[in-house]
Amino acid sequence: MTRDLFAGVAVSDLPRAIDWYERLLGEVESFDPNDAERVWTLAEHAHLYAVLDPERAGGAIVTLFVGGLDGFLAAAAWRGVTPQSQETYDNGVRKALFADPDGNDVGVGGGPV
Repeated sequence: MTRDLFAGVAVSDLPRAIDWYERLLGEVESFDPNDAERVWTLAEHAHLYAVLDPERAGGAIVTLFVGGLDGFLAAAAWRGVTPQSQETYDNGVRKALFADPDGNDVGVGGGPV
């Protein structure tokens, strides 16, 4: 049985969120299922979406794990998005924490160097 994951973040201003997430994620496939959502396909069967819902905006916690974290961070910085903090766990796994314009936490992790 195939399963798809759609992880959502509520936002107060959809065009602003689209701009920010596109700068964070770079060139990934995206689509608009309706006037209140944007969906980015991050991998086969794995999607992140922003939904216009001002009352719930700012409370999401999402973590993506990428191959080549340093390259991802450099590309995001080139597009104007930098993490608020970075940490390395005892096992060498690294995580950069971003906050979107509404304050949703978006972590991006990667394996040990």
